[in-house]
Amino acid sequence: MSNAPEVFASQDLTGVGEIFRKLNPPARLAVFGDPIAHSASPPMHNAALRERNHQLQYVRIRVTPEELPQALRNLTSAGFLGASLTIPHKQAALSFMDQLSREAQLMGAINTVAVRDGKLFGFNTDGPGLSAAIHESFGIPLKKHRVLILGGAGGAGRAITVQCALEGSPSVIITNRNKEKGDLLSQEIQEYLDFPISSIPMTTESLGLAMKSVDLIINATPLGMKAGDPSPLPEGLLTRDHLVYDTVYSGGETALLKQARSAGARCAGGFSMLLHQGALQNALWFGETAPLETMRKVLNDLRR
Repeated sequence: MSNAPEVFASQDLTGVGEIFRKLNPPARLAVFGDPIAHSASPPMHNAALRERNHQLQYVRIRVTPEELPQALRNLTSAGFLGASLTIPHKQAALSFMDQLSREAQLMGAINTVAVRDGKLFGFNTDGPGLSAAIHESFGIPLKKHRVLILGGAGGAGRAITVQCALEGSPSVIITNRNKEKGDLLSQEIQEYLDFPISSIPMTTESLGLAMKSVDLIINATPLGMKAGDPSPLPEGLLTRDHLVYDTVYSGGETALLKQARSAGARCAGGFSMLLHQGALQNALWFGETAPLETMRKVLNDLRR
């Protein structure tokens, strides 16, 4: 891919998105976020585009919360096929879609926009992507795990929580700094899916009790995205019998993963979730199976 800056601005989408049309090849897919320079999605998706001989590219666009409504509306006039959404847009974008998938409605968030016949369709591949990543990382399907989700009522966390309910995991516990959000999500899932979810406060005492009855701990908080971030889990709670999945992909080892390795617990980072949710996005945009191994190789190279 040539002559593309690391990050574009939301204003670049105005009009007919001329700056994107002049790229070689033209940009017709993007990831929206704030911040966005760290995103590993463009190398992964661009490798898939080259593999399938699609003459277009995928770029990063910094979009602030205030800019999101107009940026989404501009996708069509700028000739884009769609976009990925990351922090902080996954929930806010819901109300600007013309149509939502059932999963996106249940999850209360979208991470994928597809432009079809001039309309915006919203999807969520975070939940299914996480499910595939868990099975690949630990050899056991999500539906077999008793799960504790750290930050389970947030954007990605909510999607993961709903995915656990849809697959019928034996038990699901969510914890959030704002326990009211967790309680509300628990009530919603009980009402719509008839699936019981426990919501607990994010305190050492509550987490310590919960850890005795779960197999898999999933971090869906943003802790770990920045160097020096602490672990979302207090010290001394993990054992070698736990499995730990950190959805954060920081390029390095997060504090939570260090805790897990120190405790002798099997663990994995968020690159596999990024891979599988990205492959599902690709299928939504092009109606074809994504070249998973090509995308995996790029992500593995980025980790080195």
